[in-house]
Amino acid sequence: MAAFLLRHRQVSTLGVSGILKDKLDPCRPHAGSRLGALAGVCNLSREYSTSNDNRAHKFDFLDLTCPHAWYPVARRKNRKIFLHVGPTNSGKTYHALKQLESSPSGVYCGPLRLLAWEVAKRLNKANVPCDLITGQEREAVNGAKHKAVTVEMADVTSNYSCAVVDEIQMLGCMTRGFSFTRALLGISADELHLCGDPAAVPLIQEILKPTGDDIHVQYYERLSPLVPSQKPLGSFKNIQTGDCIVTFSRREIYKLKGQIQRGGKHLCSVVYGSLPPETRTRQATMFNDASSEFDVLVASDAIGMGLNLNISRIIFSTMKKFDGVEMRDLTISEVKQIAGRAGRYGSDFPVGEVTCLHADDLPLLHSSLKLPSPILECAGLFPTFDLIFMYSRLHPKKGLYRIMEHFLENAKLSENYFIANCEEMLKVAAVVDVLPISLHDKYLFVISPVDMRDEISSQGLTQFAQNYAQKGIVRLKEIFTPGTLQVPKTESALKELESIHKVLDLYVWLSFRLEDSFPDRELAASQKAICGLLIEEFLERFGWQKQPKTRKLPSRVNSGFLFSKETRQYV
Repeated sequence: MAAFLLRHRQVSTLGVSGILKDKLDPCRPHAGSRLGALAGVCNLSREYSTSNDNRAHKFDFLDLTCPHAWYPVARRKNRKIFLHVGPTNSGKTYHALKQLESSPSGVYCGPLRLLAWEVAKRLNKANVPCDLITGQEREAVNGAKHKAVTVEMADVTSNYSCAVVDEIQMLGCMTRGFSFTRALLGISADELHLCGDPAAVPLIQEILKPTGDDIHVQYYERLSPLVPSQKPLGSFKNIQTGDCIVTFSRREIYKLKGQIQRGGKHLCSVVYGSLPPETRTRQATMFNDASSEFDVLVASDAIGMGLNLNISRIIFSTMKKFDGVEMRDLTISEVKQIAGRAGRYGSDFPVGEVTCLHADDLPLLHSSLKLPSPILECAGLFPTFDLIFMYSRLHPKKGLYRIMEHFLENAKLSENYFIANCEEMLKVAAVVDVLPISLHDKYLFVISPVDMRDEISSQGLTQFAQNYAQKGIVRLKEIFTPGTLQVPKTESALKELESIHKVLDLYVWLSFRLEDSFPDRELAASQKAICGLLIEEFLERFGWQKQPKTRKLPSRVNSGFLFSKETRQYV
């Protein structure tokens, strides 16, 4: 497990492999061993960044055209790649996990902590000891030779008999795709099982051409029927037990929940992305429990993956969503991913139905379900710390923000790859650049799971980084007072509590990587759990009521976080 922990002076971040010694020829699949210590990287970059040495021009740290060469451990193995592809509820992941379960050693890599939890629980229940490793959890099991991890935590320096990467089509995601690309190219396993959408097959085959891996593709059909309705729901009077209403904002979720519950026939569970994972799981459990009063689900597209739900019918309240830039129609892939959650094989509803709230949305729903998902054209990449460090030696007067910005603008890519959208990372880089900490520690804060669009979350990161730079140790009680958390009574108070949960989650994440400097992990974890319980209390006591109009107070007044004026000016 120690291999997954980042220490103050170690090179690897999140298990990312180091740069090969002979970067002169990056396209050679067996280019050599990784540099295991930062000193080695320093010496290499210093040797080849001397301005008077012509050899400096032979090294192009901006050349990212052959990322398969970054993973020498995987390149030494003749991997068998099995692509399990098909629609939602087709059994593709089930078959891959059966292979993992029967293997002497292995790793499961999922896109969500919920999925990693679920697989770890499944394997341990089957008497296959399995560790759980996510950015915020480490649960070791005696004798375990299997691991269930979030994809960002995949170890590319170890060997496995079997590995499973779930939702592999996410390698095309603008923000997280690089983690799936890294898992695809870097995991060293005799068998690598990839589960996902058929749209990813041609790109994966192209990417793996230089590796010499043996590729097999298995197509799956849906196990239970999915029937698109010819009629819209029309009115919430037509809501039935097992229905799931899908919308795309917290405000709409609570609005729809209130409208349904005021009818007096149903109680609603809710699931959306900013809910703590534990809360999402318990809300889903209440909905799945036939003896529970909560027989309708109101959810965002967070249900698209990661939760097993007994849904009879998916109802789209709208076929549009705001993606952070613009309001747009749902894509074919998004419609299929969400609609496919209805009628899960083996559930109480073996036949799934899907419809819309409004008749105007039905044509887009029907056409999306008939058409194949667009073929993926590119996979995400993001430079490792080693690359950033060596490039920084050529520009010693530039801060991390300028180094990253220049690197990303000038990186050389093949047609199969794109550089991940790192707008959030650059925001963090701008904050930490003014602090007297090492480049490695700045990079660590940059890749941390912080939501810079969230005021409280961004303030929390800034305060953590400032305290770390000034004192070398960050005590949670300096910015958070245990015992101040309360059950929220309005949606704005709920949003604030969710933001506090994000800050506590960030502290736990940092504590696993800078353990001596963030020593209050247990306190942060316990306060996280309290946040989750208070949020659930809100959902049960107040979530159904019409919310009174209240003036939102500044976030630092009631949150229990004591951010300084200096901190607030950065965010």
